Amino acid sequence: MFRPVNHQKTALAAVEQIEDLILKGVLRSGDRLPAERDLAEQLAVSRPVLRDALKLLEERELIEARRGGGTFVADLIGPIFSEAIIQLISRHPSAKSDYFEFRRGIEGQAAALAADRAAPSDVKRLDDIISQMNAAHVAGDRRAESLLDVAFHHAVGEAAHNVVMLHTLRSCYRLLENGVFYDRGRLYHQPTARVDLLAQHAAIAEAIRSGNAEAARRASEDHIDYVQKALATAEDLDQREYLAGLRKPKTD
Repeated sequence: MFRPVNHQKTALAAVEQIEDLILKGVLRSGDRLPAERDLAEQLAVSRPVLRDALKLLEERELIEARRGGGTFVADLIGPIFSEAIIQLISRHPSAKSDYFEFRRGIEGQAAALAADRAAPSDVKRLDDIISQMNAAHVAGDRRAESLLDVAFHHAVGEAAHNVVMLHTLRSCYRLLENGVFYDRGRLYHQPTARVDLLAQHAAIAEAIRSGNAEAARRASEDHIDYVQKALATAEDLDQREYLAGLRKPKTD
């Protein structure tokens, strides 16, 4: 991951390289940097020079040193919304449609860009995730399916090779991971949902693998439309069940 730096710039060159890895999503929030000795060797700089570089990165709030625990990439995403707005959203379900509308647009664009730009390693990562999804599906491991779902969408965002889109999507998926907009378990209780979702992810991966940008966009948009519709159906069923429970049978 790390390369020897230009010794005419020394510490600044080390800073620029680590910043570039963070910007491009190679180093993620929470990733641990190699031990000082190892990192200095990989960058081909002295340890005092490396310390100067790390100090500057820490001042820029890109990394953080944990006492006795090493140096880590800082949490660069943070909460996309404050707790107050999250609670407000939870009280107003109409916000869900805005969330899906946003995801439909940005994920469709990301999938299309991925079809044009994905490197072989990006495609391999998508294929590996699809393989893991198949295994989790066969095992009936819904927790693994849920985690792999998010991992798949992260991988598509990375394959688009657009740093602004990448970090925007990561913020978006933090909401998904935290269940702010919907409970994934409710979706999985739909009779055919697990099969349908697996097929949809496979279709997105296949379109990206084949370099078909329009097919990738369409498959991604169809996936979001399906999720939104399935959740609406589940919520409607819950409401009907609630009303049915309120109705008391007539007594003679």
